[in-house]
Amino acid sequence: MTVKTAWLLCLLSLSGAVALPAQAELPAGYQVVLQTENFPPFNMAENEKNFARDANIQGVSTTIVREMFKRAGINYSLTLRFPWSRIYDATLANANHGLFSTSMNEARRPLFKWVGPIAKVERVLLAGPGSNIPNLTSLEQARQYRIGSYKDSAAAQALEKAGLQPNNALRDQENIGKLTSGKIDLWGTTDPVWRYQARQEGVTGLRNVLTFDRADLYLALNLDTPDEVVSRLQQALDQMKTEGYGTCNKHPELC
Repeated sequence: MTVKTAWLLCLLSLSGAVALPAQAELPAGYQVVLQTENFPPFNMAENEKNFARDANIQGVSTTIVREMFKRAGINYSLTLRFPWSRIYDATLANANHGLFSTSMNEARRPLFKWVGPIAKVERVLLAGPGSNIPNLTSLEQARQYRIGSYKDSAAAQALEKAGLQPNNALRDQENIGKLTSGKIDLWGTTDPVWRYQARQEGVTGLRNVLTFDRADLYLALNLDTPDEVVSRLQQALDQMKTEGYGTCNKHPELC
């Protein structure tokens, strides 16, 4: 081998190393314990059950997260449970646990490692059919009304941060019956989730009187999750976005 040939092979080897950085090894048998809840159309169980595993869990975010882990080459288990507060606390407390779909607000930001955004949502106040509540311009105007929301949800937290005191249910769907029966005046919830829930309950005529927040949805990972896991998943998601994942074209149920 000539000196020139040797130098060429060396340069090719170095350039290959730069173009294709080696992934750090994860511990043998490593997997992420993923949990989610019924939050249609993003994640939901077949037949709307409050418990499901793996293939029996559907939804836009579920599809995206599965593909992320496949491309990242990371093993996982997936369980849907109820209520939200249970799986939120489990992800905070246990290494290598993950939770989706959840929003990143200032209070939550330092509590997890984040991959996303996966999708976008709006937080809204809804009036019931036939309600004479006018369209509002601020949460301050909503203070005079009885508001129902969902315990530990981002919508409830945003209302509480604004100084309101929503009556929080354990299931967001409970607020549909409360709203239509007059037990609450407004429902603080998430769009497009409420649309799906209202269709399932056969309720029409709900009206958005205020959009009070907009947020991105993420996969939240316990702080002890290796940075290599976060990096691989984010790279996979970034690639998927170039292919239309998370958009109306690929997921028309979002729009």
